[in-house]
Amino acid sequence: MKIGLIGFGKAGKAVANVILQHQDFTLEWVLKNNDKLKQVSAKDILGVNAPDTATIFSQQTTDLETLFTDHPVDLIIDFSTEASIYYYGKTAAQKKIKIISAISHYGENETKLLKELSNDTVVFWSPNITLGVNYLLFAASLLKNIAPGVDIEVIEEHFKAKSGVSGTAMKIAEVLDVETESINSVRAGGIVGKHEVIFGFPYQTVRLVHESISREAFGSGALFVAENLKNKLNGLYNFEDILRPYFFSQSQNSLS
Repeated sequence: MKIGLIGFGKAGKAVANVILQHQDFTLEWVLKNNDKLKQVSAKDILGVNAPDTATIFSQQTTDLETLFTDHPVDLIIDFSTEASIYYYGKTAAQKKIKIISAISHYGENETKLLKELSNDTVVFWSPNITLGVNYLLFAASLLKNIAPGVDIEVIEEHFKAKSGVSGTAMKIAEVLDVETESINSVRAGGIVGKHEVIFGFPYQTVRLVHESISREAFGSGALFVAENLKNKLNGLYNFEDILRPYFFSQSQNSLS
């Protein structure tokens, strides 16, 4: 599958690194929101030996119609900002390019736009695209269904410079019906990202923990999603849509 990557910050570079080293995917281009590094290769910047083109283009000087025509891709992976969907979304949807968004926060207007775009193409959005944290989220929601009255605490830890509560913690709180104001946030050193959900039962506790060791986890998660979107019909998908068949097909097989 041919991929176009939007965003080339710390997370974007890590995602590009994973794509460049995967045999089933090729990184055709990277689109950045500035003029630096334009018309050079992401593989040269990252020091990766790969056959991918991986040319870096600038949003300021690149016409999307020309880019999508001259350098066609099967899907776009977005690791930039919430405003970028307005820039590329409609053009990508018109050309039936699948969209995978890993933006941490979208407002009401952006989520409405994603829904509109999904009428014409496959759109996926997750505020955290690592497979492990979404496994945690899915498992936590199942446990909450089993014991709806259990006490729940959510703790998130990130690097010192990160501002605000993480989008992942907000999503966990939403799914588990926990007040976002009660999320416990820790900011220290260079922590990439850690999320913990504590279930307080009488006489026992259950802890579900996910910790990102490297930002490359975003890349492997994005490619896992890409694999699972291959045969999807147009629509707006999230990680639960991807994971649910894995959970319940295994459960059904074990019971048969």
